[in-house]
Amino acid sequence: MLFLVGEPGPAWTVSIGEEARVRRGPCFVCAFVVGDPAYRREHELIHEDADHIAFLVRWATLPGKVLVAPKAHVEHAVRDLDEPAYVRLMLPVRRVAPTVEAVVEPERTYLLSPGSKQGNAHLHWHVAGLPPGVPYEQQHHALMSENGVPAVALDEEVALAARLRRAVSSL
Repeated sequence: MLFLVGEPGPAWTVSIGEEARVRRGPCFVCAFVVGDPAYRREHELIHEDADHIAFLVRWATLPGKVLVAPKAHVEHAVRDLDEPAYVRLMLPVRRVAPTVEAVVEPERTYLLSPGSKQGNAHLHWHVAGLPPGVPYEQQHHALMSENGVPAVALDEEVALAARLRRAVSSL
């Protein structure tokens, strides 16, 4: 089964703790960019250029979910970016998406930019592959953490990140 449902357990604890951290803690993207060990320890760098960063999400609802963000703290794609800056941001998103597809082999790849001033304010794009076989009525909910997140061993995440890094560097 893809999602952990039923009685709350370790996966629920991670999800609840993550919500508290994104609402009250420092900006997670800015913390990752400056190398804060608490954030670098949890997420694996996939791609970086002078203005953007992409990293594998450690506590993801879908395997191989990568976040792509500008390094500068920007909060709104429409109001904070002019057209050239928006297009520059979308180029690494476009570069990471086929990498996720090649490594994870999803049925479909979702590109979305959630977040608000209430939490996860730093503009970022999720590149998330929907695994084949997820029932239609569950596909939209596959991105959400209310059902918990799959427990994935750290060594599996590190290996997945390495495959993603090799794939993105070969493009």
